[in-house]
Amino acid sequence: MKMKDTVFVGLMLFSMFFGAGNLIFPPFLGMNAGTNFWPAITGFIVTAVGLPLSVLIATSLVKDGANTLGNRVHPWFGLIFTVIVYLSIGPFFGIPRNANVAFEMGLKPFINRSSPFLLLGFTAAFFLLVYLLSLNPTKVVDYMGRLITPTLLLSIVVLCVTGFVTLHHPLTAPTANYQSASLFKGFIDGYSTMDALAALAFGIVILNTLKQKGVKEKKQLTVYTVKTGVVAGIALALVYLAIGFLGAKMGPYGSFDNGTALLSTAATLVLGFGGKVLLGFIFTLACFTTCVGLTIACGEYFSKIAPKLSYRLVVTLVTLASFLIANLGLNQIIAISVPFLVMAYPLTIVLVTLAFFHRFFGGSQKVYAGALALTGIVSLHDGLAMFGLKWSMLESLVSYLPLASVSLGWIVPAVVGGVIGFALEKSIPSSSGGNEQLEKAS
Repeated sequence: MKMKDTVFVGLMLFSMFFGAGNLIFPPFLGMNAGTNFWPAITGFIVTAVGLPLSVLIATSLVKDGANTLGNRVHPWFGLIFTVIVYLSIGPFFGIPRNANVAFEMGLKPFINRSSPFLLLGFTAAFFLLVYLLSLNPTKVVDYMGRLITPTLLLSIVVLCVTGFVTLHHPLTAPTANYQSASLFKGFIDGYSTMDALAALAFGIVILNTLKQKGVKEKKQLTVYTVKTGVVAGIALALVYLAIGFLGAKMGPYGSFDNGTALLSTAATLVLGFGGKVLLGFIFTLACFTTCVGLTIACGEYFSKIAPKLSYRLVVTLVTLASFLIANLGLNQIIAISVPFLVMAYPLTIVLVTLAFFHRFFGGSQKVYAGALALTGIVSLHDGLAMFGLKWSMLESLVSYLPLASVSLGWIVPAVVGGVIGFALEKSIPSSSGGNEQLEKAS
């Protein structure tokens, strides 16, 4: 495959990743981190760029991507975990959130009156376009890699460069949450992009795209997946640094409730009404490309695990469900999605980390099960606590865990669970010889 094609596929991957959360959270982090911007944005990039890239590579190393990774714990876990991931990044959370943000930034600021029918009409037109483009996944690389993504990146460059030239005030002091352990705070903030979960789904889209470009051999598929991932990762990191620093420069101009309000004020401040138009264009384009990518990923996955469901039917169902949930409103969607991410991300991180060390412990199912079981207990506790559901005894135990104060209390239990699983494997070997033999047999 030519270098030009690798770059275009990488840019397509960038546009699929780069949606609502990727625009909202970095500038908000920048404003709150202030003089602690650099450690905070470093932590953010680790989970918002490094982790998705690691997930993408891990899925390219196995036969059926995310499903095979989950099967290493147990076949039922593999199926349930993967289905939940696709539904969450698809019609339940990811797609509706992007459509809502596109409305909030692309249309609402230019309409003086408020009506529930505005969101209904906007999402109807938005999802009709998503549906039409998603029906032809083979053409997505041409639309998104060659046309949409360069336009999106150029628009972001114009906004950020203008902001850097115009805003001269020094960075302000960090808010309470970023005064200490700002690196870890940025690390947790990176969860909100949902890109690590999206990478589990996008893996199959990238592999299919590479196959259409003539890459067939397994090792070469992995190599080109890494190359396209690096292209997307570099683009994401540079954009995060730019819009994050723009947010940091906005500290002296007041406090803002969220990243959308901050960016809207910044765009208007440096470019006037034209800035508001440019920002609306950036948000709408970014959210649209992500919705297309997620819809295609859901269509390809569910039509594969349930052959009776055609790709067209799945895309139709995903689009309709996303349209209905999007009309619940942005605040309701975010309120539910954040606790879910706190539960899902640790499991994803542990699963992918074990994938890279798979051969060192012979692919033992006991290692996977032990690590994921203890991780799941802590992450489930953290997620439910955010919903206001707390069990005093478990609350007390979790509080004693190292790094629990920065929402990383699951790390030590994950290691302990893996070690216990390894010890059990050595004392009571699996009759199948571990996942390694099972995967070779398949």
